[in-house]
Amino acid sequence: MGRDRDPDRIPRAGYELAPIAGLTSLPLGGSPSPLGSARLLGESTLGAVLVYAIYQALLTALRTEAMVRRSQLDRSAQVRLIGSSVWGSMKDGAAVGLALSVLLLIVPWLSMPLAVLGVVGMGKASLDLLHAFWDGLNEQQKAELHEAAYAAGVNLNRLLQGGAQARLDS
Repeated sequence: MGRDRDPDRIPRAGYELAPIAGLTSLPLGGSPSPLGSARLLGESTLGAVLVYAIYQALLTALRTEAMVRRSQLDRSAQVRLIGSSVWGSMKDGAAVGLALSVLLLIVPWLSMPLAVLGVVGMGKASLDLLHAFWDGLNEQQKAELHEAAYAAGVNLNRLLQGGAQARLDS
């Protein structure tokens, strides 16, 4: 699981979210329609769009916060960047959600392997969010977190710089 080390680049939601987005559905209210499979496709696609939108909004907001703190962006530009990033991600989420919904409608037993892949994908997505959060901190905040982690017996370098570097530090 590689990490994009450029704090000035806005990462995009990728295929790490596809399995969990394909399994997420947003229940629509109302009475069941006679077109049950069409309703299922719609609910699953909306769920995927929601997953992609939330993840991209968090990722972009955290990454652009670092740019705002370094005076590379102002708040209005940050909001516009978040909006455009989320809109593009929602389109990707709709495509992925619809494709996986059709696939799961045809081959329902694939939901178990998708669930396992979803756990792995959520792990990578969580690390990307952690790194975006870390890049938004100033040096004093980073030092305070390192001190608190050291006092708790946790090595932050394993999460932030990769396992090989952390083993060299130990």
